[in-house]
Amino acid sequence: MRGIFTPITKIRRQVFTEVARYAYERDLTENDFNYFYESSYRIIPGEVATYRDSVFKERAIIRERLRLAMGLPLRPTDTHLSLTEGMAECATAEKHLSPPLINVIPFACEACPTDTIKVSNNCRKCLAHPCTAVCPVKSVSIGKHAAVIDQDTCIKCGRCVDACPYHAIERFGRPCAEACGADAITSDELGRARIDQEKCVACGLCIVSCPFAAIADKSEIFQLITAIRTGRKVYAIVAPAFAGQFGPLATPGKIISGIKQLGMARVLGVAWGADMGSIHEAEEFLADVPDKRPFLGTSCCPAWELFAKRTQPTLAHCISDSHAPMVVTAQKVKEMNPDALVVFIGPCIAKKLEALEDGVRPYVDYVITYEELMGIFAAKEIELSELPESPEETMASRDGRGYAVAGGVAQAVIECIKKRAPDRDVPFMNAETLSECKKMLALAKAGKVDGYLLEGMACPGGCVGGPGTLSRIPRATAAVKAFAKESLYLTADDVPDTTADKE
Repeated sequence: MRGIFTPITKIRRQVFTEVARYAYERDLTENDFNYFYESSYRIIPGEVATYRDSVFKERAIIRERLRLAMGLPLRPTDTHLSLTEGMAECATAEKHLSPPLINVIPFACEACPTDTIKVSNNCRKCLAHPCTAVCPVKSVSIGKHAAVIDQDTCIKCGRCVDACPYHAIERFGRPCAEACGADAITSDELGRARIDQEKCVACGLCIVSCPFAAIADKSEIFQLITAIRTGRKVYAIVAPAFAGQFGPLATPGKIISGIKQLGMARVLGVAWGADMGSIHEAEEFLADVPDKRPFLGTSCCPAWELFAKRTQPTLAHCISDSHAPMVVTAQKVKEMNPDALVVFIGPCIAKKLEALEDGVRPYVDYVITYEELMGIFAAKEIELSELPESPEETMASRDGRGYAVAGGVAQAVIECIKKRAPDRDVPFMNAETLSECKKMLALAKAGKVDGYLLEGMACPGGCVGGPGTLSRIPRATAAVKAFAKESLYLTADDVPDTTADKE
């Protein structure tokens, strides 16, 4: 549902805007959070329900979303806890997030069927009725008007679905579970979705797949704005997928201007870090594959990297040890200004989890998505199309900017390999979504991709299809490619040395 303005989009944006507006307007000397008691009434006004069967349920869900947007956990449903419990502690410029980052709001979940096969109205009650012939347990019979499936005996083999010439038998499941390539969605005792945090890699696809907006992630927009308001020097590092995310009139230069208006000291492109990563992974590949490692997996997508290491631990050493572009760029900022705070702005929720790792936490202070950034723009009433153009402050290649599109990482690394070893053949494979990554890892374990460069992306289309994006994937892909073509440099090796950059 990315890029389609649905009621869910509206609700999420309203919540982020409410939190951002209060963060900007509140008295920093006080910890009075009564504002949030009224927020649910501003978002859900009146006495008649808009989205569900009860206006009171709608507001209860909004309150939990507000807590998550503040970076706080959900409240228990079986005991009383104040809405503002914990808000005083998180009203700080310091990092406050802690796992689990992605949460199911229990009473917002409609307990969708997990795996169902049903006969639709398109059944013609045909003479052949192959559905009955192929069913191994005789669960399909012909009723008065159409085929009938006995749900008590059906084993969900799907043969009837494949056999029906009218495609009248449909198989469908729970949208969040179907989107989860990590198989982390289970059910609680009431049939509602539950996330197995031992399996979840925070890819966030369940969030954008749930039609009832029952799943949400924690945010750091309040802490980020507090840091800006208290005079801290905050550097924004922006992932290249930002191109095209805020509408056709919001050019990359205008988006950068808008971010600066929020009070950022500087705005730097993460594509520079991507270029550094391409060079590192090219050198890794040439040094290790296939003598020391059978293949090399890219490391820019944290959800893919964590998924690969969890599900195939014997192959963990085959994933590049190169830092992700976010980390490389943040390290550069801290090198230039050790007292600066760094906020990564991107399409990714898994980056929030990555930023909690011991090796990353000293460099990346906050992570927000483009969707959360839109909420901040709304709170500040910033109209991007009316702003002047601002250039990117960091040099980056076409390939570095192309990291945001599926296949772009592999292409960038291969170009760097060719510069160093022109005669080296580099077979590669890329996979989008964790379901496809799982298949690619199975091939790797079977030894069928030895000598390959493997690119894994947790989201369809690559970073442009991340859960924190605003634009449809085809449109975002075209925008990123156009932005990449504007670069003065083709590959990472063509980019001038920028290590002399100073504050």
